[in-house]
Amino acid sequence: MSIRNLEAFFHPKSIALIGASKQAHSIGLVMATNLFSGGFNGPIMPVNPNHRSVNGVLTYPDVKSLPVSPDLAVLATPPQTVPGLIAELAERGTRAAIVITAGFAESGSEAGQKLERDMLAAARPSLMRIVGPNCLGILSTPSGVNASFAVGTPEEGQGRLRSAVRPPW
Repeated sequence: MSIRNLEAFFHPKSIALIGASKQAHSIGLVMATNLFSGGFNGPIMPVNPNHRSVNGVLTYPDVKSLPVSPDLAVLATPPQTVPGLIAELAERGTRAAIVITAGFAESGSEAGQKLERDMLAAARPSLMRIVGPNCLGILSTPSGVNASFAVGTPEEGQGRLRSAVRPPW
């Protein structure tokens, strides 16, 4: 497996959150809160056509409206929207995407399997890397990226194991 575009997950220059939300208890709100409080220094661009702002940050109605192409896109939108969004992001030059959304091949349905194939086909021409679908997201504390829906942001590590149990390697 190639390491191509992996730096876009762990050291992005800009992030788009598609499906950012103000709705209480929604994944879109948790993702926005985590991204904005993680300490990331680049632009975080929330996308939602139904809100003017999320967490006090102006939103964009769609991917076409983003002022810059995000290195990393985080998708928390309905499954049927994902393949088209991946295609739009790929056209803009986005190198990596995290698909939080569920309802793809893991559902066991033919429709979900087709959505996953379509999502991957949309990413393939640009060599966009995808984590997911139906995942927790990723964390990169050195870059201040908390693109997960885990509660809270962990502290940056010291480059050594902090566990009493040492792994066998």
